Amino acid sequence: MSGIIGKKVGMTSIFDADGRNIPCTVIEAGPCVVTQLRTTEIDGYEAIQLAYDEKKEKNTTQQLKGHFAKANTTPKRKLVEFKKFTDAKSLGDTVTVGIFAEGDFVDVVGTSKGKGFQGVVKRHGFAGVGMATHGQHNRLRAPGSLGASSWPSRVFKGMRMAGRTGGSRIKVQNLQVLKIYAEQNLLVVSGSIPGAKGSYVIVDK
Repeated sequence: MSGIIGKKVGMTSIFDADGRNIPCTVIEAGPCVVTQLRTTEIDGYEAIQLAYDEKKEKNTTQQLKGHFAKANTTPKRKLVEFKKFTDAKSLGDTVTVGIFAEGDFVDVVGTSKGKGFQGVVKRHGFAGVGMATHGQHNRLRAPGSLGASSWPSRVFKGMRMAGRTGGSRIKVQNLQVLKIYAEQNLLVVSGSIPGAKGSYVIVDK
């Protein structure tokens, strides 16, 4: 499985050959540096570790400085491992958007926007009471009844209630690569991906 680390730039739209306006997301993908090679003999599995995005040396621990020095590269912010990488890589090699081709289908992993503690209307799409008549004083966005009384005398697990929303790891599958701008390290994929502008994403081939 080949992949690359990137940042979400934002959304736009492009026209295809048939004149259809397709919504798409622009990702600044790479260049990433191979900073470690996992082997079965030493680690028990095979994978390569990629590093992305420059980081100030004063904000890097001594252990990580030595780790990046082995790969002959500067300190990086984001480290991700990829198993079963298609192409053979050596320590210090660079991975760019060149591993993708227009028309490929990719999976994108990101962290959704955190929305804090939210009620059931925003979190689960409850409709609320609707009309504020017949004494519906402050029940417009309330969850309503939670369950029976005498049995089972408890609330079942998984009950849709208010709580923390967003900030979760989400994978969006089968997004098509529409455009590749190798000079700017940009990848244009169809549809939307999780996360705010500037957040890290992982693109799997």
